[in-house]
Amino acid sequence: MEMASKRVRCSYCGVQIMVPPYTHAIHCAVCQTVIRIQSNDPLVQAHSSFRHGASRLKDLLNTASNSINMMVATMYNSSGSGTSGFGCYPQARPSPSMVPFSAHGSKRAVLCGVSYNGQKYRLNGTVNDVKCMRYFLIQKLGFPSDCILVLTEEESDPSLIPTKNNIRKALKWLVQGCQSGDSLIFHYSGHGSQQLDFNMDEVDGYDEMLWPVDHQTEGTILDDEINSTIVRPLPQGARLHAIVDACHSGTILDLPFVCRMDRDGNYTWQNHGCQSAIYKGTSGGLAVSLSACDDHQVSVDTTALSGNAATGAMTYSFIQAAQNEPGLTYGRLLNAMRQTIRDTKTGHLNGPVTSLLKKVLHPKLRQVPQLSSSETFDIYSKHFVP
Repeated sequence: MEMASKRVRCSYCGVQIMVPPYTHAIHCAVCQTVIRIQSNDPLVQAHSSFRHGASRLKDLLNTASNSINMMVATMYNSSGSGTSGFGCYPQARPSPSMVPFSAHGSKRAVLCGVSYNGQKYRLNGTVNDVKCMRYFLIQKLGFPSDCILVLTEEESDPSLIPTKNNIRKALKWLVQGCQSGDSLIFHYSGHGSQQLDFNMDEVDGYDEMLWPVDHQTEGTILDDEINSTIVRPLPQGARLHAIVDACHSGTILDLPFVCRMDRDGNYTWQNHGCQSAIYKGTSGGLAVSLSACDDHQVSVDTTALSGNAATGAMTYSFIQAAQNEPGLTYGRLLNAMRQTIRDTKTGHLNGPVTSLLKKVLHPKLRQVPQLSSSETFDIYSKHFVP
């Protein structure tokens, strides 16, 4: 059977929150209360009962993985139609390569916009975000068009629909053959959320995750996987920039250092790498993440910034700052993005937002873009060079 997202009500403030399948706990977006998710699903019960038993964690995860694989296989075989069972999108056929895209260009990008067509939590601006980012990369930063891989629900090629499998393949393509001097971009516009951290590598006890279009059946993509796929392989002299326009995306790449900046622009670097015995840095390259908001915050899909066209507030503010002031520093970029959101009051959600956000979010919950990195640096002297 299909495991669907469900709504739960916060026991403290009463707000209803959409929760993806297999989530054990989630922060309330309004009051930040930790909401424990009760379920009759034996997988969820197994995770809950053993979450304090570190010595048995490996066996638990292996059991859960095997059970999920069996459930997915059963769902697919029982359909008899060869479709994914999610909306009207066909299941992508296995493809050995992403032809005709080059895996060896010195500038490469993966742009992923997930709209969730046909769902109650549909987003209106994600495809616009991807189109704007593609134009910006080609026209302003000199990225070759045949080295930009675009995944949206508007694509006719099934291998370019933003399913979990296709996103995974695209991320592997991004770093394939990467060498010194290469510049890589990963841009994601879509939903994000959190779940309890089971391998104990998170400072706040929660993993962050992205929602593919088929997350209801295939599950989400955890920050641990994103880090191991595109961060750790990055060689000396290569650069990776992730621009992630999603809720709860502050540490979505699991990078070791998080920049904490106050409203006046003063900053310090927090070391999150010491929390984990697992190495979260690169193989010598530089990885930088610019995210829409902190891990406990939400991001906005709105028309308040660009007029009639819906966009992600973070994507819009990033492109505006980067193209209006070429050669700006990371500090100037981050401050400009934050100021744009403050000036248009989307940080307080006073602009038009999606109906789901209107129902779920508190009007005073602020969206503040974040910066994290594989290494520390002076953000006011180091220039943003993608």
